[in-house]
Amino acid sequence: MNGFQITFFTQQDKTHHGKQLGDWLIHLAKEMSLPGATMMSGIEGFGHHRRIHSARFFELADQPIEVVMAVSEDESERLFARLRAEGVHLFYVKTPIEFGTLGEPS
Repeated sequence: MNGFQITFFTQQDKTHHGKQLGDWLIHLAKEMSLPGATMMSGIEGFGHHRRIHSARFFELADQPIEVVMAVSEDESERLFARLRAEGVHLFYVKTPIEFGTLGEPS
C-alpha cells in the first residue's frame, strides 16, 4: 500500500487539552482508527528556536519526543483536518512511503 510516514516532533512538557502532546497524538490515532502510532523519546535535539532540548536526570520536561505513523492518503487527510480543527501547533515531516505486512500472524 502507498501512503505517508508522518513524524511529529514535540517535547515532553508540551500539552494539548491538559494531556502530554505525544500521548494525545497516540490516543487521537487510536480514536480515528488509524493503523498505529509509535512514540519515541529522544536524548537531545534542537528546533527552530535553536535551543537545545535534552533528557537530563533532573529535567525530563524538556525531553524531545517523536510520534511516528504510517497512514494511507485518506487517513493522512483526515488526520491533518482533525489537527487543524483542534488548533494544534506542531512540527511534522510527511514522507511518501510504501508499507504493508509480511508473513502470517502468530
